[in-house]
Amino acid sequence: MELLPDLWKQELWLPPGVTWEDMDRGLGPSERPRPHDLLLTLPLALGFVALRYLFERFCAPPIGRCLGVRDRLQMSAAPSLKLESYYTQQSRKPTQKEIVILMSQCGKTQRQIETWFRLRRNQDRPCQTKKFGEAAWRFFFYVSAFTAGLSCLINRPWFWDLRECWRQYPVQPMERAHCWYYMLELGFYESLLLRISVDVKRKDFREQVIHHVATIFLLSFSYCANYIRIGTLVMLLHDTSDILLESAKMFNYGTGWRKTCDTLFVIFAAVFLITRLVIFPSKVIHTTLVLSMDVFEPFFGYYFFNVLLMVLQALHVFWAGLILRMIYKFLKGKLEKDERSDDESELDEDDKEERLDQDDNCCWDRSKDSLNSKLSVLTNNCVLNNLTNHRASAADRMRKAQ
Repeated sequence: MELLPDLWKQELWLPPGVTWEDMDRGLGPSERPRPHDLLLTLPLALGFVALRYLFERFCAPPIGRCLGVRDRLQMSAAPSLKLESYYTQQSRKPTQKEIVILMSQCGKTQRQIETWFRLRRNQDRPCQTKKFGEAAWRFFFYVSAFTAGLSCLINRPWFWDLRECWRQYPVQPMERAHCWYYMLELGFYESLLLRISVDVKRKDFREQVIHHVATIFLLSFSYCANYIRIGTLVMLLHDTSDILLESAKMFNYGTGWRKTCDTLFVIFAAVFLITRLVIFPSKVIHTTLVLSMDVFEPFFGYYFFNVLLMVLQALHVFWAGLILRMIYKFLKGKLEKDERSDDESELDEDDKEERLDQDDNCCWDRSKDSLNSKLSVLTNNCVLNNLTNHRASAADRMRKAQ
């Protein structure tokens, strides 16, 4: 219990020389952000989870059918109690030694066991409709959040002049629209964190967890410390490129939209690199690090807030590297899928194995067809030779008889 009073010490949250009493005198009850307001985000997060379930169940499928989203037909693994028990309890990808043990237990060949595990892993692979539903849900939220955020910020002075973010800080009145903007964004990211274990697992799963946690801490702290003006700009800036990313994914999962998907990807890449690698560090981080010092001296909240911004910037650099690699493959004509991978990383290897199997079958079919054609030619030659010899011998007998 002694930790709570220390947690809300004014030295941690407010600049030197400013107290909580100053905040109370300068701001009305509805104009001051209070920490207990954040409790509202918990029911909002649960509401987003429920709303997302309804959206993916009833709204996303008809939209996906309009875009031509179809699930791939997959072969099911043959029923095997021993292999299924090993798959669920031990490992989804057995080693060579474990395969030898399974061979003796099941009476199957190594190739049969490897094929069984590959087919079994593909059964757990997320289908196209599931991936489309997740992308569509995020797309519609980001569009709604960006529209709402832009409408409540476009006429504010700090939207055009970043120095206004720190004028009379921290005694700055909070508008009700900005409060709800914060609550909805916080509730959404909390819902993503609640659902991340059942969502499609991508290669950057850890980075996604770090991003969601850092975003929740950043928004919560900036709200309590009244960093609301700069916080709203950070949220609006991030939603800009997220809209394009999710829309490109939606068209990527459909059929016949390759040009549209490529166009959206190029636009997304340009917007992402500009907003996350140029505007975010040169404007937002520069504002919080440098311009804010014209108003107050450094304190704990100043360092903590900027550290969280740096974490986000590090993630931006990581994702920018993936995007640049995708652009390189796109220009080379080798781009086949998202570098982040909508599937688990191990499933990529399964695809390679499946393609190798198909290539082997194709090679065998081609060699079999070639062999059949050669045998056919040889047979025809033998038949022709026999007919020729038979005709020649018949002609000899006719001449001798004459």
